[in-house]
Amino acid sequence: MSPLKSRVTALAAAVVGAALTTTALAPAADASERPLPTRVVTAEGPVQGAVTGAVRTFQGIPYAAPPTGERRWKKPAAVRPWSATLDARAPRSACAQPTDQPISIAGGGSEDCLYLNVTTPAGRSARPRPVIVWIHGGSFAYGDGASYGAAKLAAARQGAVVVTVDYRLGVFGFLTAPGLRAPANLGLLDQQAALRWVARNAAAFGGDPGNVTLMGQSGGGYSVCAQLVSPGARGLFHKAIVQSAGCVGPDGSFTRAQAEDQGEAVVAAALGDGTEDVDSRLRALPTADLVEASASGHDGYRPVVDGEVVPEAPAEAIAAGRFARVPVLHGSTRDEMSGLAGMDELMTGRPLTAEGYAEKVTNQFGADAPAVLAEYPVERYPAPGAALSAVLTDSEWSTAALDTQRALARHTSVYAYEFAEASAPYFRGVPRPASFSLGTGHMTDLAYLFENELFEPLDGAQEELSDTAIGYWSRFASTGRMNGPGLPAWRRFTDDGRYVQRLASGDIGRTDFAAGHHYAFWKRLASS
Repeated sequence: MSPLKSRVTALAAAVVGAALTTTALAPAADASERPLPTRVVTAEGPVQGAVTGAVRTFQGIPYAAPPTGERRWKKPAAVRPWSATLDARAPRSACAQPTDQPISIAGGGSEDCLYLNVTTPAGRSARPRPVIVWIHGGSFAYGDGASYGAAKLAAARQGAVVVTVDYRLGVFGFLTAPGLRAPANLGLLDQQAALRWVARNAAAFGGDPGNVTLMGQSGGGYSVCAQLVSPGARGLFHKAIVQSAGCVGPDGSFTRAQAEDQGEAVVAAALGDGTEDVDSRLRALPTADLVEASASGHDGYRPVVDGEVVPEAPAEAIAAGRFARVPVLHGSTRDEMSGLAGMDELMTGRPLTAEGYAEKVTNQFGADAPAVLAEYPVERYPAPGAALSAVLTDSEWSTAALDTQRALARHTSVYAYEFAEASAPYFRGVPRPASFSLGTGHMTDLAYLFENELFEPLDGAQEELSDTAIGYWSRFASTGRMNGPGLPAWRRFTDDGRYVQRLASGDIGRTDFAAGHHYAFWKRLASS
């Protein structure tokens, strides 16, 4: 991600709360039928889950061998089968990660982390259910799958088997460094191993292995972009949902040279200036030492264009039509950068001034600043912070979103959306700026789709929007289309029609996304 995108993600990290959000469940489609068993026999061995309300959950199921000891920095290997029933009633460890930001998982995780979690409706179905595989975000360095409760998504009208995945992060999943004899993109290879697990085992949980939707947000969304162009993922998923990630944009990948520059700094921090025996010395270091030496924050790791896992930059491949042409649901939030725009006010206790706004725009856009300030005059906005939010959102996120939708739509079916709540649930226990509304910022759309302890609870109107959004998402996972009983009409996005659905409480329908985000202006500026 660009530094600006990274900083808004960092802000989200800095405001994470710690209490569990409770979300009402929609009734399972087959709740009146005999419940499904909580003991399931997978291809690798039996697992014991639990029933909670309308769903069954199975947590901490290994999908690949632990990448520890001699297997550090090696491709994921098959897990050893078991015969005794595996207790799958609690999640296992998250993947090792820095603990420098509140978005980090408590305790920092472990290298033994290749586990997944399955949530299904508790009732039986006459037909196999669609499968949704969730790839969490966190800039390829933070986060886990278990934090995203999927009860409401699984128990929606369509019903779904939802799989949330942990994959190697940061120094263990995306390090490319001179002297380290290791494949690139191990985190992406882990995701593919999880998809192969789904192909083997979806049916055991009532899912259809021939109807798999790969879904991710932010870093997880960029992962989906990479998997769309990765030969190793072909045939493993049949639809894609990409949230807050511009596949056709500047942030989706590193060249090998860029990755090695980042990796060289990690090696120097871990080993000093010596360049001999880098591979063996790195492999001998304890987990904690490698994490301490790793590039933390939000700019250190990306999928790497290695010619194999990622044969070319996703932005180039998708623009040229060289990707898996599956139906795609793609979108963003209206106010992706509002958190960053409000940061000064939260830190200083004083709202951004008009002069401060002009200074920030000048620092960011240089010689183009006068044009930007003319396009976004401060007097048109409720406060200078709101003007800055609009500038940063439109330049960093919205333009890439529309470029991505246009590129995809030339080759496959695309539905486009914008979460546009006037005031979405924010991070628990964190004050908001007083001078302007944060609207729907980066990551806060997830409060409508998952049960997640990060966010404030939904109010009544927001619960209704959540029900509608989950209805759309599950409909897409089931059929590849958005329209269904009880759902407001949603047309496909085409390069000429450019239909984008606005998702807001009491206000669902078409929005002029290009005009609302000054798309023509930013394209002219880029070409000048």
